[in-house]
Amino acid sequence: MIKLNVNLQDRSYPIYISTDYSQIGKCIQSAKLTGKMVLITDTNVDKYQAEECVKAFSDAGYEVSKFVIPAGEENKNLDTTRDIYKYLLGLKLDRSATLMALGGGVVGDITGFAAATFLRGINFVQIPTTLLAQSDSSVGGKVGVDFEGTKNIIGAFYQPKFVYINVNTLKTLPERELKAGLAEVVKHGVIMDEEFYEYIDYNVHKILNHDEAVLQYIAKRNCSIKASVVEKDEKEGGLRAILNFGHTIGHAIETVMNFELLHGECVSLGMVGAMRMALHLEMIDEQSVNRVKNTLDKIGLPTRLEGIDVDKVYNQMFYDKKIKGSKLTFVLPRKRIGEVIQCTIDDEDLIKRVIASLGE
Repeated sequence: MIKLNVNLQDRSYPIYISTDYSQIGKCIQSAKLTGKMVLITDTNVDKYQAEECVKAFSDAGYEVSKFVIPAGEENKNLDTTRDIYKYLLGLKLDRSATLMALGGGVVGDITGFAAATFLRGINFVQIPTTLLAQSDSSVGGKVGVDFEGTKNIIGAFYQPKFVYINVNTLKTLPERELKAGLAEVVKHGVIMDEEFYEYIDYNVHKILNHDEAVLQYIAKRNCSIKASVVEKDEKEGGLRAILNFGHTIGHAIETVMNFELLHGECVSLGMVGAMRMALHLEMIDEQSVNRVKNTLDKIGLPTRLEGIDVDKVYNQMFYDKKIKGSKLTFVLPRKRIGEVIQCTIDDEDLIKRVIASLGE
């Protein structure tokens, strides 16, 4: 088992990377969690992962209650949160209790939000089962729900007690979801580590065929990159904003498309848009733009969206949490792959040209 640490003083926690659930009991002991435990999962993950995970808890001497929420981004809302609260009230939990999120980003986000707000905060553990969650959303403590059609607009920064990654859960993922998760993996390479980006590009076939060693290395490198950023900027005051590469346009597309596209698919489109914007601003060369687009194409992620509604996507971007005054904020590559900066841009014509290019 691989162990990494996210160093945040009294909120520090470990990330464990394994190939099964057999060590999870030891992780609970190390975290000194002693209260009642509740596993929150969704209807999809419940079919494939919950039984094995609950058995691992039982084998380690822990009794866990389970609550299943409907799968899908459309259920990451206050109504589902209310259902979780009602279930937790029925268990008569106290503040020593722990919520454990078994699932992808939706389960992790809503479980973390419930943990942050129930009894003003109870323990929280991330057990991510998708590549998207294992590479990005399970680390860093950003939790929340969507509201009135806007993604993640209600939430908190609330760190887990630990993250437990079983890379073999990826074998149960539909291929589309695995590919979508790879978008965030590519993102980490583009923003901070060109060598890692090249590793991903070279190993796309092995990743999609669930090569255990490659998946463990990817989890380790992704979590290391994410942890290094979060340690320097826990609450997105500066550096952490670079993790939003591809997300300003991506989140807007995701909302306008009513979540018909997966998050990673929208981030893929957003990254292509960000690369093209940097090219227009003469921050990067065309070869680098084509490299990233070709990698996304090789994975099988969307790099164009036929019939994109430019005005709707543009207007939706102004609901982004990172907006500054009337200016939109973008993370753009500078000079080369592996280096980015945050920019505020108010050139409406440029932004709309870039959005329109995604439909060409």
